[in-house]
Amino acid sequence: MALSEQILQNHTSFLETLHHRFLDEDRKGALQNFETMGFPTKKDEEYKYTNLKEITEKSYNFFPKESHNITKDQIDALHLGEENFDWIVFVNGKLRKELSKISIENAELLSFNYALNDPRHKEVFEEYFNTIAAKDLAFTNLNLAYCNFGFFLKVPKNVVIEKPIHVFYLSQNQEENTIYNTRNLLIAEQGSKIEIIESHHNYDDTFVLTNSVTEIFTYENAKADWHKVQNDSDTSYMIDHTFAKQERDSLTTVNTFSFGGKLVRNNLDFIQNGENINSFMNGITIIGKDQLVDHHTAVHHNTPNCESYQNYKGIYKDRSHGVFNGKVFVNKIAQKTNAYQQNNNILLDEGATIDTKPQLEIFADDVKCSHGCTVGQLNKDALFYLRARGISRKEAQALLLYAFANDAMQNIDIEPLKLKISGLLAEKLEVEMEF
Repeated sequence: MALSEQILQNHTSFLETLHHRFLDEDRKGALQNFETMGFPTKKDEEYKYTNLKEITEKSYNFFPKESHNITKDQIDALHLGEENFDWIVFVNGKLRKELSKISIENAELLSFNYALNDPRHKEVFEEYFNTIAAKDLAFTNLNLAYCNFGFFLKVPKNVVIEKPIHVFYLSQNQEENTIYNTRNLLIAEQGSKIEIIESHHNYDDTFVLTNSVTEIFTYENAKADWHKVQNDSDTSYMIDHTFAKQERDSLTTVNTFSFGGKLVRNNLDFIQNGENINSFMNGITIIGKDQLVDHHTAVHHNTPNCESYQNYKGIYKDRSHGVFNGKVFVNKIAQKTNAYQQNNNILLDEGATIDTKPQLEIFADDVKCSHGCTVGQLNKDALFYLRARGISRKEAQALLLYAFANDAMQNIDIEPLKLKISGLLAEKLEVEMEF
């Protein structure tokens, strides 16, 4: 049975599994919107280069088995060497406290399901939940109709969370293809600071489809960083939508590192709602075989004196396919905007392809905006220079590719994460080197 039919047929049964029901009408409305829209196809401009048939023509289980045998050693193997971090572990959609380590005391951190069941958080959900997520997209409507997994974090005014929080989403022991609709909500109040690392891992040979929606609210003088480490198996699909709304004098960063997964679509929307805002979006993609990674970004400059930076690097091997579509919108009142957007790509094999489309829509006349993209191969002269000094071809190539991708990691404040990304670069480039 096609996925769209399953979505419509399973919804009533899904609602009956919930303890909380105050979102029922919203969920039903979202399902109706999804039914009207249907899944996007290559006829839709936003999915012109990304064919979803591989995902949408499969059948999925909407009620994952809770039983698992994930061990502490398996969790340890996924860590970045962050003994001093906190971490949250979700297995088959459920928060597993016995595998998690949470030491923060001055912030509200709850599983999404628990937060929905707690009447004390109803007002917070009414104020924030689904207020900046796009309501005209098929996957965001699907997520609203079925979301039940994920986490809610509210950092109070002037609270600095010193330890980064690593959030693991694990799937194991599923005999059928499984779908997860995860939902995350982060609120960084005035003067606060928080860093999140997010990663997904499928331990089964069956396919997993993760449809994730994240909403980030960053208030005055607050700083919120979200790092996505995508290094999942070849039996994993990821559709990710992240929406970030910023108030004056705030800084928000979303870094996306894509190394694994059969098909990955990252949608990122920044909404600037005050002056002196800084928004950073960085990405590194290294894929091979027949993998596909699609980055769609948008920054909405709605107010004056703000800045945004987009820097995405792609390295493509074998028959892999990359997509980048970056948009910058500058409102007519958003004078003194400084927007930078760059997408650089290297194709290592003849079968690898990239479709890139940077875009600017500027309605103000006193701005500094730039965009650009490059697609090419490694510099042969630089490669020859390194090989002439006794460095093997593979290692010389790896050094050049690391130098190419490195500037997309410059604003990572977490040293173990930077080392992890460097290690993944070496692994994907098939060399045993420490950069």
